[in-house]
Amino acid sequence: MMSEKSLAEVIEGFGEDERPTLTVGEMLDAFDSRAFGAMLLVFGLLNTLPLPPGSSTILSLPILLLAPQIAMGADHPWLPRRLTEKPLKRDDMRGLFRRLAPIVRSMELITRPRLRPMFAPMGERAIGVVCTLLALVLVLPIPLGNLAPGATVAILALALLQRDGILALAGYLMALFSGGLLFVSAHVVIMAVRKLMTVFSGLF
Repeated sequence: MMSEKSLAEVIEGFGEDERPTLTVGEMLDAFDSRAFGAMLLVFGLLNTLPLPPGSSTILSLPILLLAPQIAMGADHPWLPRRLTEKPLKRDDMRGLFRRLAPIVRSMELITRPRLRPMFAPMGERAIGVVCTLLALVLVLPIPLGNLAPGATVAILALALLQRDGILALAGYLMALFSGGLLFVSAHVVIMAVRKLMTVFSGLF
């Protein structure tokens, strides 16, 4: 059964499959009952990889659609048909899946169920809320602004999958760090813009 495979094995399968295309819907089916956490994990990790400008905006959409469903306590993930049926060229994704699989395998090896009370219904919803906020940051075209939020989504997703409360706490701390980093970055950009405006205004 597909559900008996580790997440790393499922991800490897996406890259090894010889069919020319892959859809998000096929990924959901492959992850089966782990679809919520697995999809957040995969797309969170994809946002940490060096990708062309603007890629994080596209890769964050599944997170932005799925995380609120976790926050609302949904049992099964839902995505628009246009997104689930949109074909992705597998050749464009093979390299990414090959890079993701060993990362996920290592993460699976060091995690285990801990502090289970943190995953009572409200605990799961809290992860959904935090991942939703992080997804809102990911959709913004901020240079390198996808790295910390993407990693944080991945950590919280794995915590949800493995029921690892220690990892969840680490994810919440990373979320605070990501928020602080974004605030500092925004402040620096605003100061730079003001400085440039001052310089240009002095020229006229």
